[in-house]
Amino acid sequence: MMNRIDLEGRVAVITGGPGGIGSATAQRLAASGAVPVFWDMDKAALARSLEQGLARDGMEVDVTDQQAVEAATRLTIERHGRIDILVNGAGIVGKRTRLTEYPVDLWRRVVDINLHGTFLCCRAVVPHMQRQGSGRIVNIASVSGKEGNPLSSAYSAAKAGVIALTKSLGKELAKEGILVNCIAPAIIATQRLFHDLAPEDKVLFVSRVPMGRPGRPEEAAAMIAWLCSDDCSFTTGAAFDLTGGRATY
Repeated sequence: MMNRIDLEGRVAVITGGPGGIGSATAQRLAASGAVPVFWDMDKAALARSLEQGLARDGMEVDVTDQQAVEAATRLTIERHGRIDILVNGAGIVGKRTRLTEYPVDLWRRVVDINLHGTFLCCRAVVPHMQRQGSGRIVNIASVSGKEGNPLSSAYSAAKAGVIALTKSLGKELAKEGILVNCIAPAIIATQRLFHDLAPEDKVLFVSRVPMGRPGRPEEAAAMIAWLCSDDCSFTTGAAFDLTGGRATY
């Protein structure tokens, strides 16, 4: 059972939409009346999402490509008339290894998708929200951005950047009817982030969570849905804990 938040008719762009958190978010927002639009690089995953009814529309977008992001913004507005919600969920974890052994090209790729992609999507969508005089942006950060997980230097640095970007942009737009927040999850039970892990890594990550279990994609989606709603009206630039008690700051 879920509380139905009133998002009737609002157009919600979700980057990385076909992923576990993105799909759960699309279902939650759609159940509240929103129109989910997926932006993602994976053409096959987009097609499956549309076939399954997870999204109303889908566009093949590389979030690290400025021209592609700007074109997708224009196309979304042409097709749906507006963008009310932006959920920046596109990201990759990268490799678990020591910083001194981290491949330089992969470091750049992890930062490019997680941080630069979030920047480009915000940069393209915010002017439209400013013309509307309203909007909600939710960035997907991570507990890694708060704590700096060992063997995850690129991902930790990128997600710390997402948290800082959220704080900065939230303050910039605070008087314009556009609220910008982020969530900082610990381990979430998606295929890529949890189920595909080695058994010893699953045990390690869950051991850090006081609740003793991974979070569910639906729990992330519930928090995102509230942050997208008018019920969230006096909070911006914040990082919301989603760690089962691990990092309550």
